[in-house]
Amino acid sequence: MAAARYGRGLTGERVAMAKYSRSWNYPRSGGKVCRRCEASGCEMAKSLPLERFKVIDLTRVRSGPTCVRQLADWGAKVIKVEAPDADGFGWARHGSDFQNLHRNKRSLTLNLKAEAGRKILFQLAADADVVVENFRPDVKHRLGIDYETLSRINPRLVYGSISGFGQDGPYASRPGVDQIAQGMGGLMSITGIPGQGPVRAGIAVADTTAGLYCAMGILTALLEREVSGQGQWVQTSLLQAQIAILDFQATRWLMDGRVPRQAGNDHPTAIPTGVFETRDGQINIAAVGQEMFASLARVMGAERWTSDPRFSDPASRSKNRAQLNSEIAAVTKTQPSEYWIRTLNDAGVPCGPINTIDKVFADPQVRHLGIAQSVEHPKLGPITLVGQPFTLSRTDSAIASATPEAGQHSNEILHELGYDDAAIAELRSRKVI
Repeated sequence: MAAARYGRGLTGERVAMAKYSRSWNYPRSGGKVCRRCEASGCEMAKSLPLERFKVIDLTRVRSGPTCVRQLADWGAKVIKVEAPDADGFGWARHGSDFQNLHRNKRSLTLNLKAEAGRKILFQLAADADVVVENFRPDVKHRLGIDYETLSRINPRLVYGSISGFGQDGPYASRPGVDQIAQGMGGLMSITGIPGQGPVRAGIAVADTTAGLYCAMGILTALLEREVSGQGQWVQTSLLQAQIAILDFQATRWLMDGRVPRQAGNDHPTAIPTGVFETRDGQINIAAVGQEMFASLARVMGAERWTSDPRFSDPASRSKNRAQLNSEIAAVTKTQPSEYWIRTLNDAGVPCGPINTIDKVFADPQVRHLGIAQSVEHPKLGPITLVGQPFTLSRTDSAIASATPEAGQHSNEILHELGYDDAAIAELRSRKVI
């Protein structure tokens, strides 16, 4: 698939993908129209699940915006509060990353250091269901927009906070970013080739998972509110999220007292699972368990492996991993990748290609799943973004609107709060908005 061209819409192939994707047109005012049939009232154009919730977004960078994006894509009415001199926190506002993080929102510029700016935020919070922030823990207290303050205004408010290391404790005041959390949370110690030294994962794992966990916590608190009638403070951190997704690697230490090490492209416990050379490239093979291993041996014409004492059971295969991998690679090199992908999958042995990102989105299964979704941007034209990775049987998520310009909806939102044009002009002259 051709690369994106910022500011110039889509290349031909990406336009085709946009038409194929499960993108919906949900005008913020008026009825919903399903792009599949372009008819109002279509069965597929039902209300989005989170439409009844109003969210105030004070977040920036990645972890917080990831959280809010989860809510916005499922219909939450999000107001993104930005500083009057907002610059995307150093990111190009029309760049792909910023656009992917901040769709489905309205933007209000607001100087929270000014009393008049905080007054407007308090008005918004009084009628909101959720506020989300990812400042350093002390910042919200200095500004007077912390959970304790806002919950006195609105006891039903669910307040989500993401920090680097937690809201209190010995590291609470430290600046926290993804790579620091990857290192402190153990991920870098188990990523990479043995002996290579620590390796950062290729995506912002701690940031994105912290955002997802915060969204899950917010939804949990909203469900609890239906019983108690009270809001509460949802807290997570990059460090907590990073440790949580260590999953079995963490419990190998907690329960077994074993410190996991780097295993490269091999799975640390399921053998043989790894990357193997073919005649024309590389593939992943994951023959987990005795039945799959026997199928692998049969397909590769090496039934002897199942009776070879070096490979006959999981413990033996773990001890002799290098030798087994070498023998498998000697066979996989005799055929092209597509042959092994087809043949092994037909035999019930998981096998797949190692795609570059362009090949990911060209894959027929990925296209069928419709995770690439399009939206019209007023300056960039049609753009394609990454949609939600799960579906519901009766309702769908939607990329309804592109990322707004900073302050694009300031007048509109302030009018909703009761400000007239003169009052708004005065706020703007005082650089409150």
